[in-house]
Amino acid sequence: MKINVITGVFGLILSTSLIAQNKSKSNVLFIFADDQTFESIGSLNNKEVRTPNLDRLREMGVTFTHAFNQGSWSPAVSVASRVMLNTGKYLWKAEQFVKEKSENTSSTPQIKYWSELMKAEGYNTYFAGKWHVNRDVHEVFDVIGTVRAGMPNQTDGRYDRKFIQNEIDTWSPYDKTLGGYWKGGKHWSEVLGDEALGFLDNAKNEDNPFFIYIAFNAPHDPRQSPKQYVDMYPVENISLPKNFLPEYPYSEEVGSGHGLRDERLAPFPRTAYSVKVNRQEYYAIITHMDDQIGRILDALETTGKAENTYIIFTADHGLALGDHGFIGKQNMYDRSIRVPLFIVGPNIEKGKVLDEKVYLQDIMATSLDIAGSNAVQHVDFNSLLPLCNSASARGHDVIYGAYLENQRMIRTDQYKMIIYPKANVVRLYDIENDSEEMIDLAGDKNYKEIMDNLFEEFKELQIKMGDTMDVSEYYNNFFSEILKGKIYN
Repeated sequence: MKINVITGVFGLILSTSLIAQNKSKSNVLFIFADDQTFESIGSLNNKEVRTPNLDRLREMGVTFTHAFNQGSWSPAVSVASRVMLNTGKYLWKAEQFVKEKSENTSSTPQIKYWSELMKAEGYNTYFAGKWHVNRDVHEVFDVIGTVRAGMPNQTDGRYDRKFIQNEIDTWSPYDKTLGGYWKGGKHWSEVLGDEALGFLDNAKNEDNPFFIYIAFNAPHDPRQSPKQYVDMYPVENISLPKNFLPEYPYSEEVGSGHGLRDERLAPFPRTAYSVKVNRQEYYAIITHMDDQIGRILDALETTGKAENTYIIFTADHGLALGDHGFIGKQNMYDRSIRVPLFIVGPNIEKGKVLDEKVYLQDIMATSLDIAGSNAVQHVDFNSLLPLCNSASARGHDVIYGAYLENQRMIRTDQYKMIIYPKANVVRLYDIENDSEEMIDLAGDKNYKEIMDNLFEEFKELQIKMGDTMDVSEYYNNFFSEILKGKIYN
């Protein structure tokens, strides 16, 4: 009896200690957009788009101006991005894990997902929105709201639009009868805002810290929003990207041609008007999502836990919308691989802007760092807290990119080199002086040594990323064609 009493008291002390330890941990609120390029934040990159609440986040914490997605092993770039984010594995290692898991092989490693690792640290975990990962979301989160598909349903009429100026359009982003974001009666972004408020209201009375993962489908197509938001952006006020092209010369060879779903959202060849209308609807759905984010930020304040909460905002990848003639994200140009990224939280400097190169998936390691998890040592990506808190910390020296077997990329501070194996083409941009990536230097013999050095560095990156594709033959073939006097650009 005496032993039982002592054991009971010890258990009570241990339990009380764990509760106190958990209470001291910071909460994490993760807000995730879909298809949102870095150049879509009003106060940071683009005065045309209105994002008062994302601007508010930017002022509250640290902005990473050069955050990237590594690419994808499938046309569904969102899947690869989200698997990397939730497993902590680099691109091709994540693909191998997915492949082995789908084949259910006994050698499949038992990888813990992001939310499971947070739960192991005493966090109550919540999810709502777009999951799009090869694991049942109900297995890895404590509380689940509405789980959405990879994208809202798209009608044939949306693909058939002709985009002829001064003619009646055949599709409307605010026609609720077309389904998509309107399926169910209330816009998906508004439903997600409602559920986030519910999670926060529940979490405010709990002792354990919370990890809330809110994943918007916006601004992914079909880019639908209420009429008042579309009306904010008259087509005549929309600018074209400086590097607009009617069509990319190697679109078929790079795997982003006429048959790709994303690229069918504007007719070929692209017209200025078709791109402007796509951008009009893109900005509108971003502003509509921004209003929902504002509701979430306001609700966090009412919990009394805002001061002990880290807020992280980013997107799974960017979007071209006319950049180099592309509409989608299946390419290695910055508007497609680069995203906004904000981190707000305790002891995070307000209004700080960092140009260090990072991957958006670094936020998994960051949250594990916040949680005090030893698992941070076992993920491929890096915590961003040192960058937030130290002037001497540095990001990634180089950024790796790939899409299917059709594209490979390396990006440093000054240069970006893209290899197109199926076209035997290499492209080189001095992005320090040519941020729009318009002047291809690859055919200039004065840059051959720079390219060779980049290629050697790229091969080292391939090993790190688990990329087994040998592109040496294609790289060398390109220069053979140049020596033969063949002009490719």
